[in-house]
Amino acid sequence: MTPAKRHELFRRLREANPEPKSELKYRTPFELLVAVVLSAQATDKSVNLATPQLFALAPTPQAMVALGEARVTEHIRTIGLFRTKGKNLIALSKRLVERHGGEIPADRAALEALPGVGRKTANVVLNVAFGEPTIAVDTHIFRVANRTGLAPGKNPEEVEAKLLKATPPEFLRHAHHWLILLGRYVCVARKPKCPQCAIRDLCGYRGKTR
Repeated sequence: MTPAKRHELFRRLREANPEPKSELKYRTPFELLVAVVLSAQATDKSVNLATPQLFALAPTPQAMVALGEARVTEHIRTIGLFRTKGKNLIALSKRLVERHGGEIPADRAALEALPGVGRKTANVVLNVAFGEPTIAVDTHIFRVANRTGLAPGKNPEEVEAKLLKATPPEFLRHAHHWLILLGRYVCVARKPKCPQCAIRDLCGYRGKTR
């Protein structure tokens, strides 16, 4: 895909949705971090159904530790891998209290040092909570980047690196959300909704649907 096409692609996505937002429900950087950790191998919808009651009881790392693993796990039972995630939420909350005074660090290395937090989760927190121009490559972005020819790669790390290089700077702040939403609702896995797609004429996918 040429630089001109990439610029036009993001221009159209911005025109359709100038200020995209995360579909996860949260009020603070800590709640965002918890929601993103819970969203691994789960849908945002399932996370949003579980977190209101959890956040009512544990809106801070200190409160999460006080709530305890058993009660945290009980509140997230409807989410995949809930036992592992329950352990991670307690462990990361303890580390936030011990090393960061209960605050969420705006630093990639510090975020990735938290239990249950990998590069993708760190990228989401850095982008959404702190406005950094990062791109968290999930299954949707990986599919869109490869299918359209925007930034083809064999793994998420390669796609991320190519997207950061290929995305015009003016679009980097929201590129993450635009591409996720495109993959979630239009450029879906089994049968992409090409007739509804705003960038279909820029896309290099040969199997376009009609």
